[in-house]
Amino acid sequence: MIYLDYAATTPMSEKAINIYSQVATNYYGNSSSLHDMGLVSQTILEESRKTIADFLNGEAKGVYFTSGGSESNYFAIHSLLKGNNKKGKHIISTKLEHSSIANTLADLQNDGYEITFVPVNTEGRIDLDALAKAIRPDTVLATIHHGNSEIGTIQDLVSIGAILKKHDIIFHSDCVQTFGKIEIDVNRANLDSISVSSHKIYGPKGVGACYINPTRTWKPVIPGTTHENGFRPGTVNVPGIAAFITAAEEIFPIMNSEQKRFQGLREKLVHGLQGDSWKVSQIGPTSNRLEHIIGLSIAGIEGQYIMLECNRYGVAISTGSACSVGMQKPSKTLLAIGKSTEEAKQFIRLSLGKLTTDAEIENTINIFQSFLKKHCNDL
Repeated sequence: MIYLDYAATTPMSEKAINIYSQVATNYYGNSSSLHDMGLVSQTILEESRKTIADFLNGEAKGVYFTSGGSESNYFAIHSLLKGNNKKGKHIISTKLEHSSIANTLADLQNDGYEITFVPVNTEGRIDLDALAKAIRPDTVLATIHHGNSEIGTIQDLVSIGAILKKHDIIFHSDCVQTFGKIEIDVNRANLDSISVSSHKIYGPKGVGACYINPTRTWKPVIPGTTHENGFRPGTVNVPGIAAFITAAEEIFPIMNSEQKRFQGLREKLVHGLQGDSWKVSQIGPTSNRLEHIIGLSIAGIEGQYIMLECNRYGVAISTGSACSVGMQKPSKTLLAIGKSTEEAKQFIRLSLGKLTTDAEIENTINIFQSFLKKHCNDL
């Protein structure tokens, strides 16, 4: 199988697997226990916290480990709102957010919060003027993602953060798709909170982290919680966290060179997929994008058909975010950038990773060419 769905999840690196096994075997004490085995686990946990903070240019005391990006988003938003409930009940966001954010916002509306969704342009980039105009005296928080999981658009967090800081609005960003891919500097972007995930960077599933600016006030979602300084309940997954850190330490030194490599593979793929009887279009920005995420549409052919044909020939791709699969709805990202429902249904996503080779791209091109020619000849 040629795997081209790295934006959905990645295979664990061999080094991360080995570290997980070593820590689980030798340092299995509960990090909250006061005996020596617990203290060793606690030391691993605190060193891991420092490493994540360094990658973000943040402070170790602002790092809280979670079960993944979705939980980080949920707990960050609720904790910050709970700690600032006197500031107001107005939130700013976009229609492009991950389902964990979108579902959280929908639930908050039932609790009396009002959500303003700032429009984006045809490349999926937020309208900064509209953002500034959306701010009200009762605006308490803005949640705007960093990188789009379907078309690879990178939001200008620095400019967004500067606008929000002027009004002392809490700024949360879902950085799951960008962590380990491009630079994230929480101080430069005036970010108050971000979410990251292990399984997007060759670490284990079920592990993630949330960063909250230590100067921001927040309150535990569940009163009486003691783990992670009250941020979330449950015994901390120290082996998983150690493996997460190992994967991050492997990927960060090569992230810039990898994006350049992905750019070359991307150009080769898109050029090679073109044919005389069909038209392949790239969806999303032409620059300032995540090069490993390739959003495409083939005119007149539904993405679901392309995905199934690819699977039949041994190529794993997707029709959008894995967290929205099964909803039987067109991509909300495509609709938000102005595509029709019909166009949105033609969308497919291919995403590259560190194991993607030139040969795999060539084989993928040949497979696409083969079944597309057959499809067009059968019409």
